[in-house]
Amino acid sequence: MKTSLALALPVPLPSGRGTGMGMMGTGTETDVMTIAKKIEGIVSKSSWIRKMFEEGTRLKAEHGAENVYDFSLGNPNLPPPEKFSEVLRETVDSCGLGDHSYMPNTGYPQVCQSVAEYLSEEQHTTVSGKEVLMTCGAAGALNMILKTLLDPGEEVIVPAPYFVEYGFYADNHGGILKVVQTNPDFTLNIQAIADAITEKTKALLINSPNNPTGQVYSEESLREVGELLEKKSRELNRTVYLLSDEPYRKIVYDGTVVPSIFTAYKESIIATSYSKDISIPGERMGFAAVNPAATFKSELLGGMALANRILGFVNAPALMQRVVACLQGMSVDVAEYDRKRSLLCEGLAACGYEFVKPLGAFYLFPRSPVPDDVTFVRALQEELILTVPGSGFGGPGHFRIAFCVADETITKAMPGFKRVMKKFKG
Repeated sequence: MKTSLALALPVPLPSGRGTGMGMMGTGTETDVMTIAKKIEGIVSKSSWIRKMFEEGTRLKAEHGAENVYDFSLGNPNLPPPEKFSEVLRETVDSCGLGDHSYMPNTGYPQVCQSVAEYLSEEQHTTVSGKEVLMTCGAAGALNMILKTLLDPGEEVIVPAPYFVEYGFYADNHGGILKVVQTNPDFTLNIQAIADAITEKTKALLINSPNNPTGQVYSEESLREVGELLEKKSRELNRTVYLLSDEPYRKIVYDGTVVPSIFTAYKESIIATSYSKDISIPGERMGFAAVNPAATFKSELLGGMALANRILGFVNAPALMQRVVACLQGMSVDVAEYDRKRSLLCEGLAACGYEFVKPLGAFYLFPRSPVPDDVTFVRALQEELILTVPGSGFGGPGHFRIAFCVADETITKAMPGFKRVMKKFKG
């Protein structure tokens, strides 16, 4: 099925103009009601992921949801583990006076300790509950960390392709995102990272398994990164931190193991969430953990506890903290995502698409058959297939497919994928 509709983009607000009635209800437009110009600019350049999600909503209303193949948003489609519902019911039933009150900004001590015990096994390092802070998801954790670390104008290096929100997170706290390229297979380019480090560098931010590529950075590459950052920190006489965003850590394939950053480099901090591990993104539950060996550990922990409060999070949700404390190490049935990965990769390979098979997460990042990935994504949209241009992730010439969808979404989309490839490649 085809549609001739062009990609519908949000209409930016007219520059410098309000959208309300103006002063005193006269109907005269003034600047009084105008939102911040910075936000106005961001809205006009808003995330491709959200643009395609909104376009999907429109197309589903017009053509029927069953006729639109929406691969735009990384929204887990597997149910949480059965134990989640069991623990949730038990926790609700056992709630008493004060169980919905404020607690320390870092979270319930017993919850932090539960997380630390599992994290110690995962990171091959002894972590205490005092080195863990419960947060409102990984996004809350990253903003808390960057608020603590960044002075205005300091830089955060990120390898591309990367999650588009990182730029906003750095900017939130006066920082600047500095993008470096990865190798053709999306593995870390150590030399590119080294060349990007200056006296303004405060941190290197990595995401493994990666969104949008699904690449998992190897233990050897992380060791090289650790050696590089240690050397540069000495030369610059300032600490360059390694930040690791790890919400997809448990979603890996082919026996892949995600290495420990705590053993790779002592000046490291983890940000993660339970959103993808156990399919509860709407519950906004995550944590941050500081390497026990970090030189300024006490300063980091004190700053992060303060930042968690003054950013408006105050503390992570009380109910969900107690729930996830009982679910350490659990995950959804990753075999389901693995099957979807195979279904998608085999189907697209047969259509002539080129890609690096992902080792983790639930994304595929194929190469567009033409350099203009936006044009290609628009062509897919004509087949009612919604994907996201790679340009939005700092990876032009590619496009992202989120395969956390029903199997039939993948299989029914294949004829459209094939027609679009044939259109561009003949």
